[in-house]
Order: sequence, then structure tokens, then C-alpha cells
Amino acid sequence: MRTYVITGGSDGIGRGLGLHLLGRGERVIAIASGAAKGATFLTDAARIDAADRAFFLQADLSTLAGMHRAIEATETTSTVIDGLVLGAQRFQPRRVETVDGLEFTFALAYLSRFVLARGLLAALERSAATPVIMNISSPGGPSGTVHWDDLQLNRRYKGMRAALQSARCNDLLGADFPVRHPAARTRYVLHNPGFVRTSQPESFPEPMRTLSKAVARWFATSVDRAILPMVERLDQPPVAPFSAFLRAGRLPLTTKAFAPESAARLESLTSSILAPKT
Repeated sequence: MRTYVITGGSDGIGRGLGLHLLGRGERVIAIASGAAKGATFLTDAARIDAADRAFFLQADLSTLAGMHRAIEATETTSTVIDGLVLGAQRFQPRRVETVDGLEFTFALAYLSRFVLARGLLAALERSAATPVIMNISSPGGPSGTVHWDDLQLNRRYKGMRAALQSARCNDLLGADFPVRHPAARTRYVLHNPGFVRTSQPESFPEPMRTLSKAVARWFATSVDRAILPMVERLDQPPVAPFSAFLRAGRLPLTTKAFAPESAARLESLTSSILAPKT
């Protein structure tokens, strides 16, 4: 029996993955902000006789306090982790600042992954298997950029611009992982599940919400199908310390999306953002 931690684990692809892992006998710790969906996740786990192996930790991962609360609660629940799946995200059409003075999408979709991966690395390294950090994003995409002079998007904010910037930040976060942790046994995997039929469109503004639902009905992959390549990566981690995938296909790491100098620059900026707040 292995232990997996899934952020955004009470809804969408995170919930689907968690229930799949529970169904085959694993232990799952789901982390999310909503108590109601967390309770539903536990109820669904009980239906498949996995109540004793399913845990829900409520934490607002858009805040630094929530990130650290999630780390502490996870370590209290289990001192050993075999896989950390980072999937928490929410589309934000208007600019919102968190209690820490950070732009919401940057904090939730990027910074929480930065903080949790580092905070739970020791528990991952205790795994008897090959531990994996799986960052669910859209690696290597041609769209979006890191706004180096305005990471918090104080100027010209758009929801899609914020979402794409977080994706490009996660590209660099993955590329930097083996540089910061050269002796780690943990494998870092960026995974793009493609267009998946989830509840995410509910947070889109109209008319994007209606259009997205209509397109998803015809072209999106079901959650059950989308998680299959993810399960394979968790079961058979790549040999390389860092890799990126689009569904089942491996992506080259030679593009500028994973440039080492940009990865180092972002790490430095992120550390400077966290230092005074910590």
C-alpha cells in the first residue's frame, strides 16, 4: 500500500485519480479548500470500502498559512509519501489579491506547488519505492510568458494571462528541481492531461463558460481516461530526475520553456517573495 497526496483532490481530475488509487488499495490524502466536496470525496471513498485509507485535509492553498497548514497536517497524517500530485487551480477572471498581498492565480497555481514540493520532500524521500512529484499543468506550451517585471500582474490583468503565466512558471519550477535537489531520489514530472471534462468551466465568465461546456461535450476526454497516463507515471516513474508529458507522449526539454537560466531567475525571485512573508 502506497500513500499519495493530491492537492485539488476533492474535485475534477484530482478526485478521479484519488478514487482510482483508493479503489486498487492505496492510501490517499486529498487537500482542497471546500469542506462540502471534501465530505463527498470521503463518502465516495466509503462506498468503495476505502474509508480507512481516505483522508481529507481542508486548507486554502492560495495563502501561505494554508500551504504550511497543509504540509503540517500531511506530515501528521503520514510521515512517508510515495507520490505528491499538485493539481490545485481555479480560473480567476478578475484580479484578486490573497491575504498575503499576492495575485490569486500566481499564489494557488504556482506558489503553492513551489512551497508544498519543498515542504514535503523529506517525506517523499522516505518512500521505499521511487517517489514522484507530479505537477499537473500544461508544460512546454507555446502560449503565455513569465512577466518578469510584473509577476503579480498589477498591470493589464486578464484571467487567461494569469493562467498561462502560472503554466510557464511551473515549466521552470520543474526544470529547476533537480538543480536544487541533485541528490534526491524523487522524480519530478510535469503532466498535461489535455482537454478534460471537469467542473473547471464553472469559474469561467460568460460567454466562455457556455462555449467551453459545449466544446467539452464533444471533444474533451473523460476523467477516467485522462488519469490513465498519470497512473502509469506514478507506477513507473521516469529514470530522469525531471520529465514532461502531454498525455502519454513525452516532451523534449530543450525548448526555452525549460531554460536553466530562466529557471534559476524564477527561483531567486520566488525565494525573495517568500523571505519577508516567512
